[in-house]
Amino acid sequence: MIRLHEQLARPGAFVVAAELVTSRGLISADSSRKVLELARDLAADPRVDVLSITDNPGGHAMLAPDTIGTDLVSRGQEVIIHLSCKDWNRNALESRGWKLGSEGFDNVLALSGDYPVTGHKGLAAPVFDLDSVGLLSLFAEMNDGLRDERRPDTRLDRTNFFLGCVVTNHKRREREVMPQYFKLRKKVEAGARFVINQIGWDTRKDDELLRWIARDGLPVAALANVYLLSGTAARAFHTGKIPGVVVTDELLAVAERHAASPDKGRAFFVELAAKHVAVARGLGFAGVYLGGHMPAARFGEILDRAASFAPDDWRQFAREIQYPFADEFYFFERDPETGLSSNEVHAAYLESKQRRKTELRVPVKYRFSRRLHAAAFAPDAPLFPAGRVFYRAVEKSPPLAKVAHAVEQAAKVPLFHCRDCGDCSLPDIAYVCPESQCAKNQRNGPCGGTREGLCEVYDTECIWSQAYERLKAYGEEESMLDGPAIVKDNALARTSAWANTFLGRDHITRIRRPDIE
Repeated sequence: MIRLHEQLARPGAFVVAAELVTSRGLISADSSRKVLELARDLAADPRVDVLSITDNPGGHAMLAPDTIGTDLVSRGQEVIIHLSCKDWNRNALESRGWKLGSEGFDNVLALSGDYPVTGHKGLAAPVFDLDSVGLLSLFAEMNDGLRDERRPDTRLDRTNFFLGCVVTNHKRREREVMPQYFKLRKKVEAGARFVINQIGWDTRKDDELLRWIARDGLPVAALANVYLLSGTAARAFHTGKIPGVVVTDELLAVAERHAASPDKGRAFFVELAAKHVAVARGLGFAGVYLGGHMPAARFGEILDRAASFAPDDWRQFAREIQYPFADEFYFFERDPETGLSSNEVHAAYLESKQRRKTELRVPVKYRFSRRLHAAAFAPDAPLFPAGRVFYRAVEKSPPLAKVAHAVEQAAKVPLFHCRDCGDCSLPDIAYVCPESQCAKNQRNGPCGGTREGLCEVYDTECIWSQAYERLKAYGEEESMLDGPAIVKDNALARTSAWANTFLGRDHITRIRRPDIE
């Protein structure tokens, strides 16, 4: 068996990954047996290099991916296990890591995960104790030998995870696309070594992703996501039922027209997927990630059709598979010869950066908050030492500390809808609260579920879209996700965030002023 990291390291590699979506119920149930049969058929197909198994996709409770994966690994099949943060806290994720590593599951795709949509006797409560960046950071530390908290001078045995992530650059707005690129950089810094882009039917955006990776010098192998579309799937994507996946009006019309044919569009959709595979190879992706509800033979049909094309056919296919919005944002200028991206940064984007032009209003409370932070709360602020002295004195008197905490909340609740987490990320997200205004409490960048800037759950503007616009007004948006992964300390809940900042207990001062104790 050739490991995934070895396959991707080969010169000219083009790895084929096939997605398996698990089912509900026992492994002995008919639906699960069908998934297992599909998995075994794909494992026996020499054209498929690795099987990728989902973890409760769409927010539904499904059979755990390693249940089916165990059978495959025992047969020598290379497997990618998806691991999402929506159902597990950090201790459970660490425990899952030890289990996966012990059972031979070294390829892990780290995900924040879809927000739950169902649950036993009502909606399940999401966890999101970590996000995808925090999970990557945790597993990277496990690879280095995680420090044993009970014995600080001891490190645990090293794991051998090959870590992957997802990026969603098939977005309409600048304030969605750019934070996705910045977050990809942060994921790679946290340990990701392969990336799969989200489903999309715009080869110019696929091309742009590769150019962004090269421009940023990211040591990561990219797999292009190719999905077997259908009339039913196109309608679901168009209505936004699957977070982060977009089918435009133009593509829906094409899908509906072919779905009305006698074969329900089967030949067209297979051809479309095969052309997309050919484009991915031509663009220089390290592989392709094939998904969609289909039998094993259909996977093979797509791959065979893709292999039948002439070497340069992909260039014409790349022009065909472009279904963006009319006002779609691109980081790079269009290359008129290829219809794809050039290496020249888009002139309109550069002009908007120079003018610091924003699409969202920058509120006065933000402008005031950043000035106050620079004066008092930043670890290098001129008033920071005075604040430290004040809170040292306050904490000696519990009644006084209680009053100071109440004053803090009286200011922060009406201004920021503060939830009193005690480990405040307001300065990290341009003074938008992740606890109260982000359904997934994303502290290291946006999830992939936005649609035209709106949150997939709350139907309000994504906090990271807001943060991008606010920071752009000051020319600071490119550094919005710089720095180490942010992981909230839950022990600080219901304590004074101001005291925790000045006395070195929160993540901000731990990262920037480790000398403060």
